[in-house]
Amino acid sequence: MKRTPISGLVGAGVFAAAALAILTWGFYGRFGAISPVVSVTLWVVAAVCLFLAYMVKKRREDGLIGLDRSQLNPMMVTNFMLIGKASAWTGAIVGGAYIGIGTYIVPNLGTLIAAQDDFPGVLASALGGVALCVSGVILERACEVSPPADGEPVG
Repeated sequence: MKRTPISGLVGAGVFAAAALAILTWGFYGRFGAISPVVSVTLWVVAAVCLFLAYMVKKRREDGLIGLDRSQLNPMMVTNFMLIGKASAWTGAIVGGAYIGIGTYIVPNLGTLIAAQDDFPGVLASALGGVALCVSGVILERACEVSPPADGEPVG
């Protein structure tokens, strides 16, 4: 499995930001209120990713990854890697989307009451998306295993 490319995450975030900026500049009056509560899920999943990355890294350093009951199953580590990969992409897209919304909100803070009300939610969600993206990449990298050296047995 290949590493998630950072340039791909940045590209997805920029694309989402551009798309939502266009939609927001055209249709902001039809949007509903954006509450800071929206970002809670992003922050919780980011914290879970960081905890899993810490747990996997500690188990790898202690040599506790294997098929014994006291060890962390390698298939579980693979599942954690996939969670990290999905979290990185989700965070890039969601963070980019809220950054795109912010391109309309921030310039209109002084003129629109709705923009003032939406700013905390947009800021929390944009930062939550970026945090999720970063924590997903950290989790994915923590779950990587080096290939065996030449002549070294795989098992």
